[in-house]
Amino acid sequence: MIVDIHTHPPQYQQLPPGIKPEYNGMWRPDRPVKVSTCWDDYMEAQKPAVRSVVFGIAVNPSGEHRAGDPEWSSGNVNDGVAEFVAAYPERLIGFCAVHPFDPHCLEELERGRSDLGLKGVKLGANYQNYDPLEPRALAVYEYAQRHSLPIMFHKGTSPVRDAPIRYAHPMIIDEIAMRYPQLRMVLAHMGHPWQVDTCVVIRKHPHVYADLSANFYRPFSFWEQMIKATEWNVLDKILFGTDWPITDVAESIDHLRRVNDIVEGTKLPTVDPEAIEAIIERDSLGLLGLE
Repeated sequence: MIVDIHTHPPQYQQLPPGIKPEYNGMWRPDRPVKVSTCWDDYMEAQKPAVRSVVFGIAVNPSGEHRAGDPEWSSGNVNDGVAEFVAAYPERLIGFCAVHPFDPHCLEELERGRSDLGLKGVKLGANYQNYDPLEPRALAVYEYAQRHSLPIMFHKGTSPVRDAPIRYAHPMIIDEIAMRYPQLRMVLAHMGHPWQVDTCVVIRKHPHVYADLSANFYRPFSFWEQMIKATEWNVLDKILFGTDWPITDVAESIDHLRRVNDIVEGTKLPTVDPEAIEAIIERDSLGLLGLE
């Protein structure tokens, strides 16, 4: 069963009449990413996946959730995700996006869990510009552990200029996992470019995993991270994800299966094809307590 553990919601339910396609050239080195997307675009791209986890990010720390609020406040993000999930309940699982600086952060987590049916938490400390070890962030982790909500953390670099990279380093998760040992966590993007650091963290902590979303379009780095994961014996801790709309399921699977192409004809090591298939078919929902 293919589970895509890392996707973002489309911009529109239906594309507005006459809208021109919008592309962002910042996210991939090989091609621009279409960002003017709708529900149908998402579901078409996700056809190979039986289940997909979807979440936004609460960049604005405002705790309000009513018409006219900033687009990226937590309330608006979570209401939109919940509406999308409700339309495809057999296919989608929603996570709750909160900002630790939101004065109503814990109330929004409770609303997301109890009223909206969201099953996990999404945080991106660099995009949200907060120290992952500061007290307001720790309160989020404590809530998530108490209610068995897995947390998806953005980990790794970003081209966004005002997003502090130091807050996205995977080593920070080591300290969080020691304080909250039962909290299930996913380090997005293998923590690129610090994939070795990601490997040692997920090896150390039983409930900490990494996803390989949005990595394959840097093919040498992608092969190298998979070899590092092999050497550190953590291939079983890697979850499949795409980071849609930046990549999609079919494209990601194709490149994962071809990860060894770049070293064909050399004496360099290769990734075990059976381990690759195991990642594609991994029971990520079971590992994260989502089923």
